[in-house]
Amino acid sequence: MSQLAARFAVPLGVAAIALQSSLYDVPGGYRAVMFDRFQGVKNVASGEGTHFLIPWLQRAILYDVRVKPRNISTTTGSKDLQMVSLTLRVLSRPDVRHLSRIYQSLGQDYDERVLPSIGNEVLKATVAQFDAAELITQREVVSARIREDLLKRAQEFNIVLEDVSITHMTFGQEFTKAVEQKQIAQQDAERAKFVVEKAEQERQASVIRAEGEAEAATTISRALEKAGDGLLTIRRIEASKEIASTLSNARNVTYLPHGNGMLLNMQA
Repeated sequence: MSQLAARFAVPLGVAAIALQSSLYDVPGGYRAVMFDRFQGVKNVASGEGTHFLIPWLQRAILYDVRVKPRNISTTTGSKDLQMVSLTLRVLSRPDVRHLSRIYQSLGQDYDERVLPSIGNEVLKATVAQFDAAELITQREVVSARIREDLLKRAQEFNIVLEDVSITHMTFGQEFTKAVEQKQIAQQDAERAKFVVEKAEQERQASVIRAEGEAEAATTISRALEKAGDGLLTIRRIEASKEIASTLSNARNVTYLPHGNGMLLNMQA
Protein backbone atom coordinates (compact mmCIF):
# COMPACT_ATOMS: atom_id res chain seq x y z
CA MET A 1 0.00 0.00 0.00
CA SER A 2 2.85 2.35 0.75
CA GLN A 3 4.35 1.80 -2.67
CA LEU A 4 0.94 2.36 -4.31
CA ALA A 5 0.43 5.58 -2.37
CA ALA A 6 3.87 6.76 -3.27
CA ARG A 7 3.19 5.99 -6.91
CA PHE A 8 0.09 8.21 -7.01
CA ALA A 9 1.37 10.96 -4.71
CA VAL A 10 3.35 12.72 -7.40
CA PRO A 11 0.59 12.67 -10.05
CA LEU A 12 -1.95 13.83 -7.49
CA GLY A 13 0.32 16.65 -6.39
CA VAL A 14 0.87 17.72 -9.97
CA ALA A 15 -2.88 17.57 -10.60
CA ALA A 16 -3.58 19.66 -7.51
CA ILE A 17 -1.09 22.30 -8.59
CA ALA A 18 -2.53 22.32 -12.11
CA LEU A 19 -6.07 22.64 -10.75
CA GLN A 20 -5.07 25.46 -8.45
CA SER A 21 -3.36 27.35 -11.25
CA SER A 22 -6.45 26.85 -13.42
CA LEU A 23 -8.69 28.75 -10.99
CA TYR A 24 -8.87 32.50 -10.42
CA ASP A 25 -11.12 34.62 -8.21
CA VAL A 26 -12.81 37.89 -9.08
CA PRO A 27 -13.50 39.92 -5.89
CA GLY A 28 -16.60 42.02 -5.33
CA GLY A 29 -16.55 45.28 -7.28
CA TYR A 30 -14.18 43.87 -9.91
CA ARG A 31 -14.39 42.35 -13.37
CA ALA A 32 -11.80 40.21 -15.17
CA VAL A 33 -10.68 40.64 -18.76
CA MET A 34 -9.36 37.41 -20.25
CA PHE A 35 -6.24 37.53 -22.42
CA ASP A 36 -5.60 34.48 -24.62
CA ARG A 37 -2.21 34.01 -26.27
CA PHE A 38 -3.84 32.71 -29.44
CA GLN A 39 -7.18 34.58 -29.57
CA GLY A 40 -6.16 37.84 -27.94
CA VAL A 41 -8.45 39.73 -25.54
CA LYS A 42 -11.90 38.21 -25.21
CA ASN A 43 -14.87 40.51 -25.59
CA VAL A 44 -16.86 39.36 -22.54
CA ALA A 45 -15.49 40.14 -19.08
CA SER A 46 -15.86 37.67 -16.22
CA GLY A 47 -18.02 38.62 -13.26
CA GLU A 48 -17.48 38.14 -9.55
CA GLY A 49 -16.65 34.64 -8.27
CA THR A 50 -14.31 31.77 -9.15
CA HIS A 51 -13.56 30.95 -12.80
CA PHE A 52 -11.40 28.57 -14.86
CA LEU A 53 -8.58 29.38 -17.24
CA ILE A 54 -5.92 27.47 -19.13
CA PRO A 55 -2.59 27.99 -17.42
CA TRP A 56 0.13 29.74 -19.47
CA LEU A 57 -2.29 30.07 -22.39
CA GLN A 58 -4.71 32.45 -20.66
CA ARG A 59 -4.32 35.28 -18.17
CA ALA A 60 -6.96 37.21 -16.22
CA ILE A 61 -6.63 41.00 -15.80
CA LEU A 62 -8.69 42.44 -12.95
CA TYR A 63 -10.48 45.79 -13.30
CA ASP A 64 -11.94 47.80 -10.43
CA VAL A 65 -15.40 48.83 -11.68
CA ARG A 66 -16.43 50.77 -8.58
CA VAL A 67 -16.98 54.52 -8.69
CA LYS A 68 -13.79 56.46 -7.96
CA PRO A 69 -13.47 60.18 -7.17
CA ARG A 70 -10.97 62.46 -8.87
CA ASN A 71 -10.20 66.18 -8.67
CA ILE A 72 -9.26 68.02 -11.85
CA SER A 73 -7.79 71.52 -11.49
CA THR A 74 -6.93 74.10 -14.11
CA THR A 75 -6.23 77.81 -14.51
CA THR A 76 -7.58 79.51 -17.62
CA GLY A 77 -8.95 82.79 -18.95
CA SER A 78 -12.57 83.89 -19.12
CA LYS A 79 -14.26 85.65 -22.04
CA ASP A 80 -13.22 89.06 -20.67
CA LEU A 81 -9.62 87.83 -20.16
CA GLN A 82 -9.85 87.38 -16.39
CA MET A 83 -7.78 84.53 -14.92
CA VAL A 84 -9.91 81.86 -13.24
CA SER A 85 -8.79 78.83 -11.20
CA LEU A 86 -11.27 75.96 -11.06
CA THR A 87 -11.36 72.56 -9.38
CA LEU A 88 -13.71 69.90 -10.72
CA ARG A 89 -14.75 66.81 -8.75
CA VAL A 90 -15.53 63.82 -10.96
CA LEU A 91 -16.97 60.43 -9.97
CA SER A 92 -16.11 57.91 -12.69
CA ARG A 93 -16.06 54.19 -13.44
CA PRO A 94 -15.29 52.08 -16.52
CA ASP A 95 -18.09 50.87 -18.78
CA VAL A 96 -18.29 47.16 -17.93
CA ARG A 97 -19.60 46.32 -21.40
CA HIS A 98 -16.41 47.62 -23.02
CA LEU A 99 -13.68 46.56 -20.61
CA SER A 100 -11.88 44.66 -23.35
CA ARG A 101 -11.70 47.82 -25.50
CA ILE A 102 -10.47 49.84 -22.56
CA TYR A 103 -7.71 47.31 -21.91
CA GLN A 104 -6.70 47.19 -25.56
CA SER A 105 -6.59 50.97 -26.06
CA LEU A 106 -5.81 52.46 -22.65
CA GLY A 107 -4.69 49.72 -20.27
CA GLN A 108 -5.48 49.44 -16.58
CA ASP A 109 -4.60 53.08 -15.78
CA TYR A 110 -7.25 54.38 -18.18
CA ASP A 111 -8.47 57.09 -15.78
CA GLU A 112 -4.99 58.55 -15.36
CA ARG A 113 -4.56 58.69 -19.12
CA VAL A 114 -7.93 60.21 -20.02
CA LEU A 115 -9.66 62.20 -17.28
CA PRO A 116 -7.04 64.92 -16.58
CA SER A 117 -6.65 65.73 -20.29
CA ILE A 118 -10.32 65.84 -21.26
CA GLY A 119 -11.19 67.57 -17.98
CA ASN A 120 -8.77 70.43 -18.66
CA GLU A 121 -9.94 70.63 -22.26
CA VAL A 122 -13.63 70.95 -21.32
CA LEU A 123 -12.97 73.37 -18.47
CA LYS A 124 -10.96 75.77 -20.63
CA ALA A 125 -13.40 75.61 -23.53
CA THR A 126 -16.42 76.25 -21.29
CA VAL A 127 -14.91 79.04 -19.18
CA ALA A 128 -13.87 80.91 -22.33
CA GLN A 129 -17.57 81.27 -23.23
CA PHE A 130 -18.47 83.29 -20.10
CA ASP A 131 -17.42 86.58 -18.55
CA ALA A 132 -16.00 86.53 -15.04
CA ALA A 133 -19.20 88.04 -13.63
CA GLU A 134 -21.30 85.42 -15.44
CA LEU A 135 -19.19 82.63 -13.95
CA ILE A 136 -20.34 83.86 -10.53
CA THR A 137 -23.98 84.70 -11.25
CA GLN A 138 -24.60 81.75 -13.60
CA ARG A 139 -22.62 79.08 -11.81
CA GLU A 140 -25.33 76.44 -12.23
CA VAL A 141 -25.41 77.04 -15.99
CA VAL A 142 -21.62 76.80 -16.20
CA SER A 143 -21.60 73.59 -14.16
CA ALA A 144 -24.32 72.03 -16.31
CA ARG A 145 -22.42 72.94 -19.49
CA ILE A 146 -19.21 71.41 -18.16
CA ARG A 147 -21.05 68.26 -17.06
CA GLU A 148 -22.73 67.81 -20.45
CA ASP A 149 -19.55 68.30 -22.50
CA LEU A 150 -17.43 66.14 -20.21
CA LEU A 151 -19.95 63.28 -20.31
CA LYS A 152 -19.79 63.28 -24.11
CA ARG A 153 -15.99 63.27 -24.15
CA ALA A 154 -15.75 60.50 -21.56
CA GLN A 155 -18.17 58.29 -23.50
CA GLU A 156 -15.72 58.31 -26.41
CA PHE A 157 -13.28 56.44 -24.15
CA ASN A 158 -15.94 54.11 -22.62
CA ILE A 159 -15.81 55.88 -19.26
CA VAL A 160 -19.02 56.51 -17.32
CA LEU A 161 -19.23 59.69 -15.21
CA GLU A 162 -21.65 59.41 -12.29
CA ASP A 163 -21.28 63.00 -11.12
CA VAL A 164 -19.47 66.19 -12.14
CA SER A 165 -19.43 69.31 -9.96
CA ILE A 166 -17.41 72.49 -9.45
CA THR A 167 -15.94 72.51 -5.94
CA HIS A 168 -13.62 75.51 -6.14
CA MET A 169 -13.50 78.73 -8.18
CA THR A 170 -11.21 81.71 -7.61
CA PHE A 171 -10.33 84.74 -9.70
CA GLY A 172 -7.23 86.85 -10.23
CA GLN A 173 -6.23 89.65 -7.86
CA GLU A 174 -7.31 92.40 -10.26
CA PHE A 175 -10.84 91.06 -10.63
CA THR A 176 -11.14 90.34 -6.91
CA LYS A 177 -10.01 93.88 -6.11
CA ALA A 178 -12.48 95.32 -8.62
CA VAL A 179 -15.32 93.32 -7.06
CA GLU A 180 -14.37 94.54 -3.58
CA GLN A 181 -14.26 98.16 -4.75
CA LYS A 182 -17.66 97.75 -6.38
CA GLN A 183 -19.10 96.35 -3.19
CA ILE A 184 -17.64 99.23 -1.18
CA ALA A 185 -19.10 101.74 -3.64
CA GLN A 186 -22.52 100.08 -3.38
CA GLN A 187 -22.34 100.18 0.42
CA ASP A 188 -21.40 103.87 0.35
CA ALA A 189 -24.29 104.59 -2.03
CA GLU A 190 -26.71 102.75 0.25
CA ARG A 191 -25.36 104.63 3.26
CA ALA A 192 -25.77 108.01 1.49
CA LYS A 193 -29.28 107.04 0.43
CA PHE A 194 -30.10 106.19 4.04
CA VAL A 195 -28.75 109.56 5.27
CA VAL A 196 -30.84 111.43 2.68
CA GLU A 197 -33.99 109.48 3.58
CA LYS A 198 -33.36 110.08 7.29
CA ALA A 199 -32.92 113.83 6.74
CA GLU A 200 -36.12 113.92 4.67
CA GLN A 201 -38.02 112.11 7.41
CA GLU A 202 -36.69 114.50 10.05
CA ARG A 203 -37.69 117.47 7.89
CA GLN A 204 -41.19 116.09 7.47
CA ALA A 205 -41.43 115.48 11.24
CA SER A 206 -40.36 119.10 11.92
CA VAL A 207 -43.00 120.38 9.49
CA ILE A 208 -45.67 118.25 11.14
CA ARG A 209 -44.65 119.47 14.63
CA ALA A 210 -44.68 123.09 13.48
CA GLU A 211 -48.09 122.67 11.88
CA GLY A 212 -49.38 121.04 15.09
CA GLU A 213 -48.04 123.84 17.28
CA ALA A 214 -49.54 126.48 14.98
CA GLU A 215 -52.88 124.71 15.00
CA ALA A 216 -52.76 124.43 18.81
CA ALA A 217 -52.00 128.16 19.15
CA THR A 218 -54.87 129.00 16.83
CA THR A 219 -57.23 126.79 18.82
CA ILE A 220 -56.20 128.44 22.11
CA SER A 221 -56.63 131.91 20.61
CA ARG A 222 -60.09 131.07 19.41
CA ALA A 223 -61.01 129.66 22.81
CA LEU A 224 -59.81 132.80 24.53
CA GLU A 225 -61.78 134.97 22.17
CA LYS A 226 -64.95 132.98 22.86
CA ALA A 227 -64.42 132.92 26.66
CA GLY A 228 -63.72 136.68 26.98
CA ASP A 229 -63.26 138.06 30.55
CA GLY A 230 -64.81 134.98 32.14
CA LEU A 231 -61.68 132.93 31.64
CA LEU A 232 -59.52 135.66 33.18
CA THR A 233 -61.82 135.85 36.22
CA ILE A 234 -61.49 132.08 36.75
CA ARG A 235 -57.70 132.37 36.55
CA ARG A 236 -57.73 135.14 39.18
CA ILE A 237 -59.91 133.10 41.53
CA GLU A 238 -57.59 130.11 41.22
CA ALA A 239 -54.53 132.27 41.86
CA SER A 240 -56.21 133.84 44.97
CA LYS A 241 -56.98 130.38 46.34
CA GLU A 242 -53.38 129.32 45.97
CA ILE A 243 -52.10 132.47 47.70
CA ALA A 244 -54.59 132.13 50.59
CA SER A 245 -53.64 128.48 51.10
CA THR A 246 -49.97 129.38 51.20
CA LEU A 247 -50.44 132.21 53.72
CA SER A 248 -52.68 130.13 55.99
CA ASN A 249 -49.97 127.49 56.33
CA ALA A 250 -47.28 130.09 57.15
CA ARG A 251 -46.30 130.28 60.87
CA ASN A 252 -45.87 134.07 61.05
CA VAL A 253 -49.38 134.80 59.71
CA THR A 254 -52.19 134.53 62.32
CA TYR A 255 -54.90 136.72 60.73
CA LEU A 256 -56.14 136.96 57.21
CA PRO A 257 -57.95 140.26 56.59
CA HIS A 258 -61.24 140.10 54.71
CA GLY A 259 -61.33 142.46 51.82
CA ASN A 260 -61.11 143.00 48.12
CA GLY A 261 -57.35 143.30 48.23
CA MET A 262 -56.93 139.69 49.24
CA LEU A 263 -58.75 138.52 46.18
CA LEU A 264 -56.46 140.51 43.95
CA ASN A 265 -59.11 142.94 42.84
CA MET A 266 -61.56 140.27 41.60
CA GLN A 267 -64.23 142.85 40.81
CA ALA A 268 -61.97 144.95 38.68
